[in-house]
Amino acid sequence: MVDFENHIGKITVSENYLTELVKHTVTNCFGVADFCSVNPFKAAVASLTAGRAYRKNKGVIIRKGRSGRLVIDLHIKVTYGTNITAAVNSITHKVSFTVEEAAGIDVSRVNVFVDDMSA
Repeated sequence: MVDFENHIGKITVSENYLTELVKHTVTNCFGVADFCSVNPFKAAVASLTAGRAYRKNKGVIIRKGRSGRLVIDLHIKVTYGTNITAAVNSITHKVSFTVEEAAGIDVSRVNVFVDDMSA
């Protein structure tokens, strides 16, 4: 669960909802083939430092930053011949916009890691 407060009151959003929202948004971006599995040790350490239980989410890690805003890490596979810079910029802006519009939660950063390339 991700909790935030605004001028209306407290908002609680399911982490599964945010993960599925981000996955749907990213898979509809040009050049994205799939998500890559995150190193389980690295994901577990990130979860512990964020103060929550470790859950295995393929390619998506969502956590709260120091400012109280979301930080989203994406591990993706792109198709061969894709302009990686353009794809990453598009993904970053699209994910930020979609999460802020759908859930009303501010996004601090979207970190995109291109881990693999498909032929």
